[in-house]
Amino acid sequence: MFLRDLFDDESCLTQNQKEIEVKDISIDLNSAKNGDLFFDLKGDKNLNSILKTGVSFVIRLGKKNKNDGKKVFSCPDVRERFATYSKKLNNCVCDKLKIIGITGTNGKTSTARLISDILKESGKNVGIIGTMGGEFCDNLVETGFTTPDPHILHKLLRQMYSSGIEYVVMEVSAHAIALKKLEGVKFEVLCLTNITQDHLDFFGDIETYAQTKISIFTEKFARQAVLCIDDDYARKLTNEIKIPFVTYGVESPSDVFAIDILKSFSGSDFICNSMDEVFRISTKLVGDYNVLNCLCAISVCSVLGISPSKIVKGVENSQPELGRFNTIVFNGVNVVIDYAHTPDGLEKVLQNAKELCDKRLLLLFGCGGNRDRGKRPLMGSIALIYADKVFLTSDNPRFEDPIEIIKDIESGMFKGKYVVIPDRALAIQTALSCCERGDCLIIAGKGGEKYQDIKGVKIPYNDFDEVHNYFRKNLALVGEKRKA
Repeated sequence: MFLRDLFDDESCLTQNQKEIEVKDISIDLNSAKNGDLFFDLKGDKNLNSILKTGVSFVIRLGKKNKNDGKKVFSCPDVRERFATYSKKLNNCVCDKLKIIGITGTNGKTSTARLISDILKESGKNVGIIGTMGGEFCDNLVETGFTTPDPHILHKLLRQMYSSGIEYVVMEVSAHAIALKKLEGVKFEVLCLTNITQDHLDFFGDIETYAQTKISIFTEKFARQAVLCIDDDYARKLTNEIKIPFVTYGVESPSDVFAIDILKSFSGSDFICNSMDEVFRISTKLVGDYNVLNCLCAISVCSVLGISPSKIVKGVENSQPELGRFNTIVFNGVNVVIDYAHTPDGLEKVLQNAKELCDKRLLLLFGCGGNRDRGKRPLMGSIALIYADKVFLTSDNPRFEDPIEIIKDIESGMFKGKYVVIPDRALAIQTALSCCERGDCLIIAGKGGEKYQDIKGVKIPYNDFDEVHNYFRKNLALVGEKRKA
């Protein structure tokens, strides 16, 4: 493709520039190569260093549109161009796909899986893009972010389209909206699950964070919307939104709702009324918030015209996402591993576990480094409200001192009901050794992650491995005692 094919305002280019061929797009000096269109998104990279990589052309952040030379163009809308040019270079395949977007603080990953499983049950070819990467046709592609950067996103969408994918279910992060990664994408259905405190290190305050998420519920980005009426921000949005929408919920009147909810550590059952179609739902997903995730998925698929019988079967067959309230049972102890890493997410997991737990509820968690510090004491306070004993440990400290992160959590706690064990593996072993039959231990924060991010290095680590290793060791010890 030529540069003239990408620029809407090609009059800004010289005749020679119009004929420059673009083979790919890059934003990283380490991966830039001959034939690339390079985007300097902050305008802070050394221009000579960029040009030495052999890229065909450079577009960089500037105060106004300006042709700076043979291979350089400066503009104030560099991120928007990054997204729309990525779309064009990949033949605008996003316009040929039915893309379902899910935004919200919590529930995106589980809801995306549910929607995908219902669509697959209906015979649709489906891809997923989210926290776990890009999934389609038995392929798993790492993308780096919940919502990938535009050049990665559109290349992935092109691969999916070429493989026969018809529907793409996609998690939409607030960062992606703020950084204009979704310019040029229009969702068939766009969902809002909830908005609670998260990422305030980037957004500054909850209102800015909320308005960022809400800002894409327009005709520009979506044909239809699905909104959780139980959420305050989503409820307010129903008075402002200009596109057709469907509501779902449990606590408030809505188009799609659940009654007669039964819950256990093995799943949930409820009666669903979806726009006057009534049917029973059985799911392996645990807890009230997963009932809401099911209702969101049911709402989306109902809007898409999927029959109730296919919806029921799809939800019934859907497996919990790795690290989303996964339960491991050993000697009468329920160990739950969950990704909960926000105050609201942690509270919901603890509320549900408390309701199901026969005896004590124990909690092990930490907080990520170089992220919203304000949520740390809030999570500490929530932990002591619900848990009988708390083990504070390290999560992904990144470039912060784990001890200082733990001190921030402690500032919202009082003494007596918690212990500090910074080594996460040791903390898990200690917590498990304290468990008795009928107890429940929640291990929160990392879910299915297979690493700990320490000083920029992702060191192999997994909560599931630590739990299984502990149980295997104790089974061996039990066997030895029996032999004796």
